[in-house]
Amino acid sequence: MMSIGTLSKQSGVHIETIRYYERAGVLPKARRATNGRRIYGEEDAGRLAFIRHARELGFELVSVRALLALQERPELSCKAASELASAQLAAVESRLNRLTVLRDELKRMVRACKNGRVVDCRVIEALTNMR
Repeated sequence: MMSIGTLSKQSGVHIETIRYYERAGVLPKARRATNGRRIYGEEDAGRLAFIRHARELGFELVSVRALLALQERPELSCKAASELASAQLAAVESRLNRLTVLRDELKRMVRACKNGRVVDCRVIEALTNMR
């Protein structure tokens, strides 16, 4: 058994985030020691590691909840998990495309700037004309 502080250090997840995951229902409510402090077991640590990894991959909590439900039913088809991952991949690719457009526009603005006076600044001009 471990305290919330130990779980936080072990998992790399902030204490407040662990409490949030409990409130959101993706991490079960912690058992309490006789002094009222939260205590966690290895199963909780494993579940928290799963949640953290899923969140690092950009999954929203609703998807994390669905993935956790699938994890608890290992006899089911993994089609739903694959569909969730495919949707997440599409979202990541969309963000990458938007970031590429942003990068290219920023490069263009920076190249056009001659580092003279603000009145002649192409960065300021580009931002002013982006309506």
